[in-house]
Amino acid sequence: MPGRSKDTVYLSLGGNLGEPDKSMGAALRMLDADAQNDVVCVSSLYRTPPWGKIDQPDFLNIAAEVRTELSPRALLDACLDAERRLKRVRQERWGPRLIDIDILVFGDRTVHEAGLELPHPRMLERGFVLAPLAEIAPDFVAKGRRLTEWLAELDTAGIERLPSGRDWWKD
Repeated sequence: MPGRSKDTVYLSLGGNLGEPDKSMGAALRMLDADAQNDVVCVSSLYRTPPWGKIDQPDFLNIAAEVRTELSPRALLDACLDAERRLKRVRQERWGPRLIDIDILVFGDRTVHEAGLELPHPRMLERGFVLAPLAEIAPDFVAKGRRLTEWLAELDTAGIERLPSGRDWWKD
């Protein structure tokens, strides 16, 4: 319903096949092209070691703040559509991928539906998620603590912030 107030949403994007920076930029541009979404802020690019399944190339990861009029399910559908349009194939959990988009937080909503759980149930356990997210939302509080406090307790070995301008994704 256009014209309603917009929720603040944080997304995590990543990939390790092809040119993940270009895929993530294209996905953000697709989301931003919808009049119901505004990409407000995007983190730097982070090179991160693989997690879960470690015998694969390093990933590039980012976080993005989006303001949206969409419902959580509609935003998930838009993210999945962007993945499909960018030729994402889901073959192996935690395996190599061209692009992956996760909704981390959707305003102050809690959602437990098939295929959608918000806030993201494992975001506070993952340095590759929290490092870029803490860059753009350092004062964000989850479970009573700032993201930077959660991040300080995680293994961040191998996570490297790459030089990138604030608007790198618009190219």
